[in-house]
Amino acid sequence: MSDSLDRLHHAVLAAREADPAVSRTARLLLARPSKVAKKFGEEAVEVVIGAIEGDHDSIVRESADLLYNLVVLWVSAGVAPKDVWAEMHRREQLFGIAEKRLKDFGAKQRRRIAPLEPRRAHKQR
Repeated sequence: MSDSLDRLHHAVLAAREADPAVSRTARLLLARPSKVAKKFGEEAVEVVIGAIEGDHDSIVRESADLLYNLVVLWVSAGVAPKDVWAEMHRREQLFGIAEKRLKDFGAKQRRRIAPLEPRRAHKQR
């Protein structure tokens, strides 16, 4: 799959030089970064809707749109696929292929073991 995304990345890079009157990708890349991010978000929501509805074909179509818009976002933000692949490789070495580091693990642990009594006493004041 990384080959497909790498090829898409090269195509999106090339589209920066295309005529925006005929290239949707060129038009999108000329837009504000917030518009590029918004379009990516819209596609993500469409994938979620397809998943909620259990619509396999919709999930497939919208996922392709999502990946396209992700690559456009990467180009807009100056991110190369190799940067993402390197981060995925780093995480795999640390946590395994399907794992991700918990956000602020220490804070979650502190909350879990914090005594309840002081909290109740604080609320009574």
